[in-house]
Amino acid sequence: MQNRVKIGMFGYGCVGQGLHDVLLNSRGFRTDIKKICVKDRNKPRRIGADHFTFEKNVILEDPEINLVVELISDPEEAYHIVKQSLMSGKNVVSANKKMLAQHLPEMIELQQKHNTSLLYEASCCGCIPIIRNLEEYYDNEMLLSVKGIFNGSTNYILSKMYNENMDYPTVLKEAQALGYVEADPSLDVEGLDARDKLAIITLHAFGLFLDPDEIFSYGISSISTFDLQYAREKGLKIKLVPTVSKIDDTTITSYVIPQFVKPEHFLYNVENEYNGVIAEAAFSNKQFFYGRGAGGHPTGSAVLSDISANSYEYRYEYKKLFQKIETNYTRNIPIEIYYRYRRKEDLELIPFSEIHESYKSRDHNYVVGTVNLEDLYRLRPMLKNRKVFLARTPDNGTQAEK
Repeated sequence: MQNRVKIGMFGYGCVGQGLHDVLLNSRGFRTDIKKICVKDRNKPRRIGADHFTFEKNVILEDPEINLVVELISDPEEAYHIVKQSLMSGKNVVSANKKMLAQHLPEMIELQQKHNTSLLYEASCCGCIPIIRNLEEYYDNEMLLSVKGIFNGSTNYILSKMYNENMDYPTVLKEAQALGYVEADPSLDVEGLDARDKLAIITLHAFGLFLDPDEIFSYGISSISTFDLQYAREKGLKIKLVPTVSKIDDTTITSYVIPQFVKPEHFLYNVENEYNGVIAEAAFSNKQFFYGRGAGGHPTGSAVLSDISANSYEYRYEYKKLFQKIETNYTRNIPIEIYYRYRRKEDLELIPFSEIHESYKSRDHNYVVGTVNLEDLYRLRPMLKNRKVFLARTPDNGTQAEK
């Protein structure tokens, strides 16, 4: 039976306003937003001042409010809001992927201790319902991997650069103007946003908590027109592809790396702010989820889905976590990469076990070779400060990803 929901909401930015629009136009579901907590007292807003408060305890201490919707950008503040809400017996819907990735073990413990529910579909992949599918459809299916495009901002940048020959600084400014990029652009373009989402997805797919800092992540901020030209000449595109996959019966690995994809790959035609997720399992094989990954309305629709689910007392059961099948994590795996560099010392930085292709010119050099992921993880600080770019070579599986 559906329960009446009274909402206290934190944040009224892009997603908060998107949710408000979605709620106003929802035909099958009605709820009340009793109060919205914001920080800036002077910012002009499109609805009346009586809807807002500037004191968080107005919401947190209101016994009528039984659902807190947290949609702010500050992960530390979000942590305290969500924690206090759960401890006060209020259910929570959150979209804060950084906060969740850092505090999921504690959040699960709080839900169990206080008999509350925390839902966060909107934290991963915009309007694609990937967490709910991992929880329900794949609860007893043996997953082999989950990967895809989890960040609409970087995909928008890569699409514009590739399809319209635009340079990186110009496209980044355009993405910021459209509200596709986080307040701190580095969270998107350095792969940190995708890394946090991958940590959350890994818990629901394989039942392992991963500290986001343990996941190798490499973004697109150093990409050049030369890299895009290389892709065009090979008939490929470049996408930022977070991946978590099984290595053996009890071990998984994960990473966030740009990847060249072939025309037959699921992700090849995922363009602009759209996301795409590929789940591969032992019996259901590959399934592909596609939808908008950035913007207020798509993310707002995912928040609404969680609000509706909460009204029916839905909660995550974390089935894979309690099954304890995958118990080990490793970065000790070989991967093949394209590595563009200029100086000899930049090439010597990477301990390739094999080099399969090389090219040298006056302005640009590259090699394609095999390197251990653990070595790339160790070299993260050095890679950041050099004019180099790396990307995974295309998947070469026997089954085309169509």
